[in-house]
Amino acid sequence: MTPTGRRFLLVNLSLLASIMLAIFPLPNWLEAARPDWLALVLMYWCMAMPAYIRFTAVLAFGLLLDIAAGTLLGQHALGLVLVSFAVLKNHARLRMFPLAQQGMFIMLLVLMKQLLFLWIYGITNNAPDNLWLYFLPSVVALFLWPVLFVFMESLQRRFPTG
Repeated sequence: MTPTGRRFLLVNLSLLASIMLAIFPLPNWLEAARPDWLALVLMYWCMAMPAYIRFTAVLAFGLLLDIAAGTLLGQHALGLVLVSFAVLKNHARLRMFPLAQQGMFIMLLVLMKQLLFLWIYGITNNAPDNLWLYFLPSVVALFLWPVLFVFMESLQRRFPTG
């Protein structure tokens, strides 16, 4: 398989796996802390291979997550496009930061996405009951980012993409 084919396969399979993690059933007590898997994996690929991430693919994966999760069509797509745009504009600077600082930036982006969703939920009269629990996934993203980053780096080394 060519390096371009391996790259395409690795990125798309990891994004599909993150969609499956996003819809995987969790116990009720753990549901509030579910990280935004698709956004985290997408932000990694935007930093690792910025030239190969296209907004049409981001839009397609966002729509796929909207369909799989049963949310308003276009909600995740819009959030993911905004998040990936922010990472793509700052990818060179972000790669130079230590993982803790990257985690802070990632947390802010996930928080921005959650604020966008909160606005959408407010418009559709679907606001969450507890705002503290609603913003918990952005804090989880802060602590999960170094682990995810190291895992994705090892995955990329194990399956070289050229």
